Amino acid sequence: MSRLWARSPRGRVTLITSAAAALVPAPVAAKILAAGDARRRLSRIVARAGRRTPSALSARTREVIVSAQLTALVAVAGGAAWVATGRALRPVATMRGELDDANASDLSRRVTQPPGDGEVARLARSVNGTLARMERAALQQRQFASDASHELRTPVAGLRAQLESAQLYPDDTDLQALVRGALRDTDRLEAIIDDLLLLAKIGSRAGMERVDLAELVRQELAARTDQLPVQVKLSPDVTVQGVRMQLARVLTNLLDNAQRYGDSEVRVIVTREGDQAVLAVENDGSYIPVEDRERIFERFARLDAARSRDAGGTGLGLAIARDVAIAHRGQICVEDCPGHARFVLRLPAV
Repeated sequence: MSRLWARSPRGRVTLITSAAAALVPAPVAAKILAAGDARRRLSRIVARAGRRTPSALSARTREVIVSAQLTALVAVAGGAAWVATGRALRPVATMRGELDDANASDLSRRVTQPPGDGEVARLARSVNGTLARMERAALQQRQFASDASHELRTPVAGLRAQLESAQLYPDDTDLQALVRGALRDTDRLEAIIDDLLLLAKIGSRAGMERVDLAELVRQELAARTDQLPVQVKLSPDVTVQGVRMQLARVLTNLLDNAQRYGDSEVRVIVTREGDQAVLAVENDGSYIPVEDRERIFERFARLDAARSRDAGGTGLGLAIARDVAIAHRGQICVEDCPGHARFVLRLPAV
């Protein structure tokens, strides 16, 4: 039997028996061999495709691995955030404890301010600023209570002294003089109490209305009987939004002050400057030093013997005027005016 060797496309050499070689021409035999080689390759591919994917590469395993990695990442991020937040909020906890220790009897305490210019540092500065304002307000309140007690004690002591003297020496007592003195002291007590009540009411928004300052001046002057003549210069249509009774009280206090310390005349001016309504009261009395122009607006402030209780007043007139001006979003001050003392009230015009 003869043998035929045939080479496949991949280089394999296959032995074909002589019988087959005799029946099949050589080119055909080569094609047969090539087809057989292709079938074998296809069989191997199909076999590989039919095998199961390794467990390490299965979709379920990949999901488990990804979930575990995400969980670990979230846990690490959460832990880092917890540590960072705790570190950032530690100054806040310190401030809270320091605020808990603060009380009305001791407002001098301050919270610890962390370094830098972060939110917590700015919060600490705001808290310390608030505590400082509360401390100043408490000091002013205690000082006011002390001054009010002193001012109230003076007329009470005078009234008591007159009554005790009349009781001890009834035959030597002038009844008319006693009654006049008692009424004078009673009037002073009533005036102080009225001013204290007004101070407590300032700031209330009840009764707000449009007020024409020129008309307000005319009405107040018509109801007064003053010793010194009053010259007026009133611009029309100068209106503000405010409580008429309180604004009238400011005007009355400024007029009383001008009449008390003026020499020969008093001037009242109402005008408009831009978006501000201006009410000025001037008198030709004693000059007010620059260093005293703020202090005179304090409660029960008296500059010298010329501005004493004997001149009348409760010591609260200018303090009331300042508080009313602030409550109406305005201001009152003493301005330079040659030969005159000039008090100026400025309010937002409407």
